Amino acid sequence: MRPWVFIRGVPAMKFLPPEGPPEIAFAGRSNVGKSSLINALVGKKGLARTSNTPGRTQELNYFVPDGYSGGEDDLPPMALIDMPGYGYASAPKDKVDAWTKLVFDYLKGRVTLKRVYVLIDARHGIKANDEEVLSLLDKAAVSYQIVLTKTDKIKEAGLPRLIANTLERIRKRPAAYPAVLATSSEKGGGLDELRAAIAQAANGL
Repeated sequence: MRPWVFIRGVPAMKFLPPEGPPEIAFAGRSNVGKSSLINALVGKKGLARTSNTPGRTQELNYFVPDGYSGGEDDLPPMALIDMPGYGYASAPKDKVDAWTKLVFDYLKGRVTLKRVYVLIDARHGIKANDEEVLSLLDKAAVSYQIVLTKTDKIKEAGLPRLIANTLERIRKRPAAYPAVLATSSEKGGGLDELRAAIAQAANGL
């Protein structure tokens, strides 16, 4: 497996790389474990930067497997995009508005975006600001799937109920993929299932 590399941070639409390989994006509240999950998925510690400061990812961060020229005949099989975390109370309103606009413009205008994985902390379930993001995705008509993180932090017996509750919450949402994935970056749980789901989404399935 080729190692993954960071290629660029995108603070505004004009800095987006040319549309090429299928793109898979990750969204989630600050401190949901997004960077840890991306690092665990690609098996490279420190690829996506983890931070104790909520809202540190203020750009769309692009990652691709290494060793491709990016030319028409040598494109990577896919790109992973780490989207800005949301739900941080301390960020100034104008910054939050700018990030929200960047994210919505990206969602609405990116033909190569195949799916967004929305990360939800298993200990807290879907909160009000998660609902806002799901509505944004519905409005942009972008396919998304819920991924529960930190499932090692809850009792195993409670997981099936949490998955059932989460499915019920998204049942009537037009752009939601009708399956919920449960993961643990720390223990490696659910990562193979998530990798398989990403591969299918990248191939338009």
